[in-house]
Formats: sequence, structure tokens, C-alpha cells
Amino acid sequence: MTDISSDQQDRPRSAVTLAILGIGLLALVAALIALGTWQVYRLSWKLDLIARVDARVHAEPVTPPTRANWGKVNTADDEYRRVTATGTFENDKETLVAASTALGAGYWVMTPLRLADGSAISINRGFVPTDRRAPASQSQSQITGLTTVTGLMRMTEPKGILLRSNDPAADRWYSRDVSAIAEKRGIVDVAPFFIDADATPNAGGLPVGGLTVLDFPNNHLVYAITWYVLAIMVAGLLVYIVRNEVRLRRIS
Repeated sequence: MTDISSDQQDRPRSAVTLAILGIGLLALVAALIALGTWQVYRLSWKLDLIARVDARVHAEPVTPPTRANWGKVNTADDEYRRVTATGTFENDKETLVAASTALGAGYWVMTPLRLADGSAISINRGFVPTDRRAPASQSQSQITGLTTVTGLMRMTEPKGILLRSNDPAADRWYSRDVSAIAEKRGIVDVAPFFIDADATPNAGGLPVGGLTVLDFPNNHLVYAITWYVLAIMVAGLLVYIVRNEVRLRRIS
């Protein structure tokens, strides 16, 4: 008795079926190669970003952009630039922003620094634990008079974080949204960026500065290799199918 299923498996595919299958596999190979190549470009971009940030972080501090140049501030050119600013803290307009750090859960202390030209820059003075959030528990750190802050420029963080939105009405903050905080506190003429203060100790030990996280995951090479290997595997499958079809046509 003839095994029909085996007989059908040994028959060559029709030209239309083979063409559709071949085009589909070729398209898949092309797509996988494109994804791999895109990851190679991303790898180059990430390495350049890491190099630029490293150079900025370790450079001598410069003055932050003035009011006339605020409109030119952008992530690519200014994020993590090391700067120094001199002014007077407006401690009565301090804002606490929820934070999760290497020191545990607590808050960032955001305080406007009023400069000589009348403009203000929001300063992330550092971290305080939850049980020390009240200004009275860290009164020693309430600097008065002219002071100088050195730190890293950071871009504003509008609206909130992924699962928690800022609630200005309730004065609950989950991201350092400079403009929203300024509006809530009545801070006028504020820069569209903030400064993460460095680790220079504050009186009483709080807030703790210098906790900026400089971590840039770089898995692009692994991703590129993965896409290229998949492309080779699909190409190998296509070669196998073509060779098998040629064999079947020779014996049929």
C-alpha cells in the first residue's frame, strides 16, 4: 500500500509556492540584516554618547547658559555638563521630589538659586531619607547668603514617571519638572534645566549630593550579533529548501 503522505512530501513544490516561499524568506533575511545593521549604528552612537558624557563630567566646571541662551539648551549638547553657579538659595520655595537611590528611598531637595542677574536655576541639592524630609530636621543645611554650587546640568523631567504622574495640586512630585515646580512655588524667571549638586558636604550631612546616576546600558553589539545570526539561519533554511527542490525535480 502506497504511503500517500510520504509521496506528497517527496513531490517538488509548485513554482508559485516556491516563489512565494523564496520571496518571503529573502524578505525576512533582508529585514534581519537591516535590524542588525541598525544596532551597529546604535552601538556607534552609544559609544560616542558615553565618551561625550565622560568628557563633560570630568571637565573643569563652566558657567551655566545665561537667560539669553536658554532657548538653545538641549540634551545632546548640554546634559551632564559640569557647571558652577553663584547665587542665593530661596529656601522657602524648596520642593521635595520622590527618589529611589543607592541610599534608599527618600526625596530630592529641589531649591531655586537666585543669580545676580535676577534669573534662577533649580538646584537638586541632594537626597534626604523619608524620616528627614521636614525642613526642621535639616535646618543646618538651610544655607543663607551668597553661595556657590557646582554640579551637573540636567534636563527637566516633565509630567512625572512611567506609572506615577506629578500632582502639583497635592504637592506630590515624582519627577523634577522644573516649570511645573516653578509655577507651583511662584519661582519667576527660572532656567529650563536644573543642576545636580556634587558631593560637596552640606552642614549636618544632608542633603547628600553627588548621587547622579551615570549608567548607559550598551547591549547593541549583542543585539546586532543576534539579528545577524538569525539572518544566517534563515538564509541557511532557504538554501536547504532550494537544494531540496532541485533534488526532487531531478528524481521526479
